[in-house]
Amino acid sequence: MSTTRSFSGLRRKLLAFMLSAPLASRAIWAGANANAMCIAKPERTEGPYFVDHQLNRNDIRLDPVTHLFSPGVPLILTMDLLNLAKHSCEPLAGATVDVWHCDAQGVYSGVSDMNTLGKKFLRGYQVSDHAGRVTFKTIYPGWYPGRAVHIHFKVRTRNDAGKSYEFTSQLFFDDRLSDAVFLQAPYKRPEPRDTRNARDMLYGKDGGQLLLTPVEKADGYHARISVALDLSDDKVGAPDGFSMPLGADGRPMPPPPGPRPPQRG
Repeated sequence: MSTTRSFSGLRRKLLAFMLSAPLASRAIWAGANANAMCIAKPERTEGPYFVDHQLNRNDIRLDPVTHLFSPGVPLILTMDLLNLAKHSCEPLAGATVDVWHCDAQGVYSGVSDMNTLGKKFLRGYQVSDHAGRVTFKTIYPGWYPGRAVHIHFKVRTRNDAGKSYEFTSQLFFDDRLSDAVFLQAPYKRPEPRDTRNARDMLYGKDGGQLLLTPVEKADGYHARISVALDLSDDKVGAPDGFSMPLGADGRPMPPPPGPRPPQRG
């Protein structure tokens, strides 16, 4: 059965959910004088699976190495970047936004411990346009033990003074929607999912600010979220939290000096 036909069947199953699901709070740009509506999102750990492949593309489903598409329920993710500096909430243009996540079976590309070295599926970056917007075509992510369903993202830019800025976080999904999606192939697995949002080590008390609210459309789910960043000089610097980037060989690069707690993102 094709992905399109499978998704059509899923639409019927999820109708009741989509009608009853509450909308999560999110940052909304409503003009420079509406700072109360422009809310900074919490930062989260990068985790061990970021690989800087420099893949500038909109559709991250295709692996440019194998020329195969990752199967799964289509998801179009739109992010609106906003600049909180100078007491404003203006669109942030020209920022590099990386997105990466696991496939329907919980596997990341390009990493040695998952035997996917050399593969590049479900990874890529976009540069925000004049409206501060980036859009990615991908699939609904799967799950793996110890983590709730999530998508990683990283924003890299410079402020007006030319200082570099990096913000890293993760986006989450309503557990009821994930439960419904995972009832069908290619997500369906014999073992039950072991970690929901409430038990996820990174969701936390403010995880609701990172919760996506996908909307069902003819071509899949569409999810949109705004992320406000403070690019003031006194706020720009090295990102907080654990970070373990991977080198070209897919193996973790040596961490900087000093103890850091191991985490799996």
